Amino acid sequence: MLETTIRLSIFRHKSQQQLGFHFMWNKELVLKIRDQFPAVFWSATHRCWYVSFTEEHVEKVVEIFPKAEGLQEVKEKLRLQQIDSQLTDLNTESKVAIAVFVAYMQRTRYSESTIKTYSESIGVFLRFVGVKSTNLITNDDLAQFNNEYIIAKKLSASYQNQVLNAVKLFCKVHAGVKLDPELVKRPRSAKTLPNVLSKQEVKQLLYATTNLKHRMMLSVIYACGLRRSELLSLQPKDILSDRLLIHIHQAKGKKDRVVPLSKLLLEQLREYYKIYRPIKWIFEGEKPGEKYGERSLQLVLKRALTKTNIKKDVTLHWLRHSYATHLLESGTDIRFIQELLGHKSSTTTEIYTHVSNKSIQSIRSPFDEL
Repeated sequence: MLETTIRLSIFRHKSQQQLGFHFMWNKELVLKIRDQFPAVFWSATHRCWYVSFTEEHVEKVVEIFPKAEGLQEVKEKLRLQQIDSQLTDLNTESKVAIAVFVAYMQRTRYSESTIKTYSESIGVFLRFVGVKSTNLITNDDLAQFNNEYIIAKKLSASYQNQVLNAVKLFCKVHAGVKLDPELVKRPRSAKTLPNVLSKQEVKQLLYATTNLKHRMMLSVIYACGLRRSELLSLQPKDILSDRLLIHIHQAKGKKDRVVPLSKLLLEQLREYYKIYRPIKWIFEGEKPGEKYGERSLQLVLKRALTKTNIKKDVTLHWLRHSYATHLLESGTDIRFIQELLGHKSSTTTEIYTHVSNKSIQSIRSPFDEL
């Protein structure tokens, strides 16, 4: 069936949200899409056909390609967008308040990701509140935002906490605000365990990747327990080959750290370097000196998974979780693992003790004694 060959995506292109159609070349399928969607275009950047992301186009996709991969995510994105469309535009006072807020975060050296996250959270909250002056916003407004926006959109408890953190800092910057986020009860955090792959599954995943660059990126994440952003920010000077270390600069929390570099991985990196000759970043995109894209890295993992028999919704972060768990199972002290992962608190690292087979498998079930 034609529809089973299509993968849908939503991306920003030409300052607007677009709905992309990804598939292996199929003349019949191209003609069908062009016939059903007169305003369809080809994107050389995203390597797909696309139409504007509208309710009309989504409804047509549901009708024509009901089995398209990613359709449920597209429908959910549309639902959330429809809720957002009910928000008012920011008034001048709110825009100025956000600009002051952003300037404060930049001046006090918050990370770019935190500035983006907090300013967007405050922007959504102020749009929800509407034309009310920022000095007149109260805890009742925040409670209403929680009930009618966060819960209505089925957003996570972590997002709810994120908004509270942003509001708390916003109130600190704008002294006249009546809102007191300290009085707001935070949501209960879900106690979830990290997802982990077995060593056999990691090996299967790495060797399913035939492209050397792709295999090296996944290998470095697992072999060193790196976050995605840390991998993509690596430069040749960060590889301390004489000491068998990798220097991670200004990672999460603006902290530097070093992680051990295995001799096998060093040999593979040298082979990779001879072939690709990166200019600035160890892993570069199509253009020399350009950092490899996060989205492209996610696709590398997704393509590798299709070549394995792993039936799990694996993400890049699973490799970091697996690194920590496998170290723990091999007898590495949890305090060292905390340092290697760059965790501020040992409590964060201790969660890996709950998924380690070393301690769990040694427990004898009373069933065996019946």
